[in-house]
Amino acid sequence: MSDYGIVALFPTLLVFTLAIVTRRPIESLVTGALVGLGIVHGTGFVTGFSETTIRVMTDEDVAWVILVCGFMGSVIALLIRTGATKAFTAKMTSMVKSQKSALYMTWVLGIFMFVDDYLNSLAVGSSMRELTDKYRISREKLAYVVDSTAAPVSVIIPYSTWGAFFGGLLVANGVAAEGQGLATYISAIPYMLYAWVAVFLVPVVIAGWIPSLGPMKKADQRAESTGQTVPPGAEHVEKANQLIQPKPGLTPRISLFILPMLALVLLTIYFDNDFLKGVYVTLGATVIAIIGLRLLNLHDTFDTVIDGFKTMIEPLGVLVAAFILKDVNDALGLPTYVVQSMEPFLTPDLLPVFVFLTMGLVSFTTGSNWGVFVIILPIVTTLATNLGADMILVIGATLSASTFGSHACFYSDATVLTSQATGTTTMQHALTQIPYALIAAGITAAGYLLIAFL
Repeated sequence: MSDYGIVALFPTLLVFTLAIVTRRPIESLVTGALVGLGIVHGTGFVTGFSETTIRVMTDEDVAWVILVCGFMGSVIALLIRTGATKAFTAKMTSMVKSQKSALYMTWVLGIFMFVDDYLNSLAVGSSMRELTDKYRISREKLAYVVDSTAAPVSVIIPYSTWGAFFGGLLVANGVAAEGQGLATYISAIPYMLYAWVAVFLVPVVIAGWIPSLGPMKKADQRAESTGQTVPPGAEHVEKANQLIQPKPGLTPRISLFILPMLALVLLTIYFDNDFLKGVYVTLGATVIAIIGLRLLNLHDTFDTVIDGFKTMIEPLGVLVAAFILKDVNDALGLPTYVVQSMEPFLTPDLLPVFVFLTMGLVSFTTGSNWGVFVIILPIVTTLATNLGADMILVIGATLSASTFGSHACFYSDATVLTSQATGTTTMQHALTQIPYALIAAGITAAGYLLIAFL
């Protein structure tokens, strides 16, 4: 990793500018990555791009994301094709009587899907589209509720993929003793302020105590006045979601929805919070059940598995482009530059709020909430030790920053997958959600300042 100073900011700033102007995330990300590679490699940027893309595509974490998202798309497709999702929606419809209750139901369902934010976004978003459409709820509002529950609840309930990953990271960096990573993570949960604020801000917004703001207000007015819940420009996303339809003549079985969803949660926990293994076993069991019950024949079943994977191609394209940009930003030394720029202003009491603000900025600009912290956490823990700061509080602030970046960035995995599942574009979701993410971030920063001066 090299130190390019303030120049390291330029590719990411270019990405944000292009994305806002063009509303095209993949093109913006690739352009920013190419500019960054030009800074690093000069005239050899083509070779640099080739090496970077190969490195990204052969990275274990990237492969994990592609397989998880693709085969989760296959699971969802099978539930749609067999009518299981329709049966679940019908059951929810009998329990829901208003716009607010539909959104509250979405929020509660998201809390129960705490084991992984990918599972949360994809399963809840896809299963609640039809129900929220019935009550003229904009897909942007649905996406906000889903996204603001998914990552935050996976952070504050430690028996999740987040708890497993960050618990291991704390041990690897010497913050926790061997075997005590999860216990240390749990002790920091009360201080993961952003996750708490974000997840409990959702019912406040649903109740109307915080009104629809900016682009969200326009989206809600469009849906309520015209019934057009899918935003203009997101027709291709909705078309992909509607590609798979229930097979005519089948009697929908709600058990075929509930059991796979329950299996995903329990199997992920059983396999030490490895969501990929949970998806594999759930998909295999679902395929066997569908064929065994003669709901679909062999050809229809596996065609649906493939079609479900296909629906995830566009969001996976955005995620891969974001990973490429992250790799370039790492080469430019962006995460280290941002942290070191703030170091002269740090004191033990103010370290948590500075960690939240700077790390949140890094996570937001890179679109990475896990990978970037492999690089940054050693720096943060060293700062905390040198300053004599409260390490548990600093860990909480670090996880808060990670959650904010996941929640707010328009090309983060959470934003991209939630957009696909709910039927919006990533930019439409990000722009309608950002006012609420900033409110939560402001409350979080104030909370850390309050703790500092108590």
